[in-house]
Parts: sequence; C-alpha cells; structure tokens
Amino acid sequence: MHYRGHQEYFYKLLDSLIERLGGPRYLKNSHGRMKWPKRGLYFFFEHGERRSETKACRVVRVGTHALKKGAGTSLWERLRNHRGHLSGMRPGGGNRNGSVFRYHVGAALLNAADDRDLLTIWMSNKTDEKTRDILHPVEVMVSEHIRRMPFVWLTVDDSPGPYSARAYLERNCIALLTCGYPDQIVDLPSSSWLGSHSPNEIIPRAGMWNVNHVGDPYDPRTLDLLEKYVQHM
Repeated sequence: MHYRGHQEYFYKLLDSLIERLGGPRYLKNSHGRMKWPKRGLYFFFEHGERRSETKACRVVRVGTHALKKGAGTSLWERLRNHRGHLSGMRPGGGNRNGSVFRYHVGAALLNAADDRDLLTIWMSNKTDEKTRDILHPVEVMVSEHIRRMPFVWLTVDDSPGPYSARAYLERNCIALLTCGYPDQIVDLPSSSWLGSHSPNEIIPRAGMWNVNHVGDPYDPRTLDLLEKYVQHM
C-alpha cells in the first residue's frame, strides 16, 4: 500500500479512537481528577487545519512521555505541562523549558508579531525570575492557544524507555504523517496556520508542531500496533 493509503488508514483508526473516547477533549477544561491512563500517546488537532482531500481535521502534533528508562512522568503530567499553570505566582502561564510544544508555539507567536527582542529571550535557556516575569505574557498567550486545541489520547501503558511501544508509535506516526517532506507533504497547513511563522524551518514545511522524526522512513507495521491499542480502548 502506498503511504497515502497508510495515511488514510491511520485517520480511520483515529476516527475510531475519537468515537471510543466520546469525542476530543480540550486542555482548557481538563484536570487531573479525570480518568487518565498512566501512560499513553496523544494527538492534537487545531481549528482551521484540514486535510487536503477529505477536509477532515488533520493532526498537528503527536507526542508521548517517559521515554527515558526509569522515568515516572504520567500522561496527565505531560499534558498538564502543555496546558500551563492555572494558579501560583504566574497564573495562566507555563514553562517553555518544560514543554517543547509550548516552546515552538511561543516562538511562532513572537515571530509572527516580529518581536525580535522577546523572541531572543524566549529562545534562550534563561530561567531566572526576571526572565520569567518578562515572558509571562507570552506564556499566557501560549496557554490560551494550546488550551483551545482539541486532542485525543491512546492508552499505551508500557514501561518507560526509548524502546517502548509508545516511542515506536510516536516516531512512526510522525514519520507517516510527514511522508514527502519537505516538498511533497500531502496534508499541507492552511495559509493562516500559526506554525507557518515558526523560526524553525522544519515546522512550516512539515505542517506539524513536531521536529524529531519528521520525514523519516516509517514502518507500516505501526498501523497494526496502533489498531491493536485502539481496539482495546
């Protein structure tokens, strides 16, 4: 099967997952008291981003967590990092250094606004209190953007590590969705997609908030494993 056929099957499996979950969820109204699996994979969509041929919503980010041996981060803890803070010293904000997703979204927002000074600070590794205060308004904008994005998750409760099923699925799903990178991507981003303003050249051309595994060869057997986990949801 050509990779376009594989992509179509991927989205059919995702449709089944969405149905089993009763629809997508949003981080703006998610919290840790909800029923979450300990470990899993997540798929984010974005309003206005549609597939080229079917016009169905397209995936803009695939992610997981606990890929280092012995890591204890749960799925919800990872999603909470993307959501940002609800309270504390800087409510509504977050930590760009604790979420590469947040980092990329913030960089795109600042690049779109042509704020070079703030972008330089944002892309630095500085974490002192003054820097956090300066960047707090940006962190708030990032939180607001990500919290509006629908997402679904897949339970894959295996042991942490770089050779876990979650790592395999994440890597190959990203590779599958970005087949043809950089010049022949099937599902191109819309002209208004925020990621088009990313200073990282991979993101605008891939149409995803992912950098690692973009355009890599993928293993078609990924779909068999994905189907297995979807059926057990």
